[in-house]
Amino acid sequence: MTRETWATRLGFILAAVGSAVGLGNIWRFPWMTAENGGSAFLIVYLGIVLLVGVPGLLGEFVIGRRAKRNPAGALKALSGSRAWELVGGASVLTAVVLLSFYSVVGGWILRYFLASPTGAYFGAPGPYYDAIAFGTPESVAFGLLFLLATGGIVLAGVRRGIELGTKVMMPAILLLLVVLAGWAAFQPNAGEGYAFYLGADWGSLQANFLDILPAAAGQALFTLSIGAGTMITYASYLGEDRSLPFDGAAIAGLNTVVGVLAGLVVFPLLFSFAPEAAGTSGPGALFVGIAGAFANLPSLAGLPMGRLVATVFFGVVTLAALSSSISMLEIPVAFLVDEFGVSRRRATVGLLALVSGTMAANALSPAVFGFIAGTLVDLLLTAGLLAFLLFVGWVLGRDAAAEFAKGASEFTQSLATPWLLAVGVALPLFLWFTLLTGIFGALGVGGAVETWMTVVIAAGLSGGAFLALRRPVSVL
Repeated sequence: MTRETWATRLGFILAAVGSAVGLGNIWRFPWMTAENGGSAFLIVYLGIVLLVGVPGLLGEFVIGRRAKRNPAGALKALSGSRAWELVGGASVLTAVVLLSFYSVVGGWILRYFLASPTGAYFGAPGPYYDAIAFGTPESVAFGLLFLLATGGIVLAGVRRGIELGTKVMMPAILLLLVVLAGWAAFQPNAGEGYAFYLGADWGSLQANFLDILPAAAGQALFTLSIGAGTMITYASYLGEDRSLPFDGAAIAGLNTVVGVLAGLVVFPLLFSFAPEAAGTSGPGALFVGIAGAFANLPSLAGLPMGRLVATVFFGVVTLAALSSSISMLEIPVAFLVDEFGVSRRRATVGLLALVSGTMAANALSPAVFGFIAGTLVDLLLTAGLLAFLLFVGWVLGRDAAAEFAKGASEFTQSLATPWLLAVGVALPLFLWFTLLTGIFGALGVGGAVETWMTVVIAAGLSGGAFLALRRPVSVL
């Protein structure tokens, strides 16, 4: 079976950006920024994107392009180890878990998009959201509709489905966000919204740094779509002449721009038309707060601006959600196609049937949804990226640096060794610390003593992993 490839470099970049750009950017990122010190948090986040996210992204790129396989097949082919195949298989399961909760929210967004032209939720945004969110046949039905849209794109293949779809969706998302941000800037209390969003609260950052750091790291991993093997899968369709560092920097940059733009739309509107919702967060903020703001928009020259702007906004969010969900589905589809020779059609249909069941469990139980969408996903993504980077640094080692340098400029090639040291040594230490902090936080363990214990345990685990995995080609 001939393996598909991207038709163009731009197609790959837009597909990867589409995977990264999703609900984490459009909604979670603005609120996390506002609640954790404004521009002070933004600086920490950007630092993690640059120092952790981009090197980690390139680590997944290296694995995918070198092996031309899905995560499980790639780790097995490059190591010859059944154990590493199981690690890659875990990332395939992570993608299924992600899609299970993501499609529930995608269904909510789709429903709001379809209801926006009539303003069906304008009269009572809160009760409307409560009535559709969990535990109803409609919540399952709209999740299924979102999954079908996702499956239709993936079913069409890499070039005619994913690449073509994201070539349309990503420019549309950027254009519409720029237009909305420009329009929001002229609303009555836009300045207050900007101050809430981007005002630097260094005192809050300093006092809560150890709480903010894992949050910023989790946000960076989620929004860059790393840790679940998405970028391994997408890079497996790449040619040898592409500069991985250039592509990675472009993807991270565009991803961050979308997140910042989303905040420049949301907060001016909230402070101008629904200030009572400006301090809230989570799903209710998107589906109640911003809906209330749209409901209060005045008509202009006879045009119902609230309905018009709501339709455009939720249209943008729908496109962003779809561009991410197709990458989540592509991971297990590629796994079945590569490892078992299943046709793309059978793989897509079978996985849609499986995810429909797991999605329904999330849609019917807010407790299940909350655990999976929060604690479980953060831990799985952090653990996944940790495993991938240990593989790059200690199993591939100098071969990874050679793959990094292919197609790159002379200056970029000189960065291959420092990059390998970062992903093989420094970042695993950071990710062990982040992972342990998340686990202890979930167990209700905290405090200064526990922080130092976490540092010691993270150092011990890193050292043990380095010694156990060391080969002649390893980074050290």
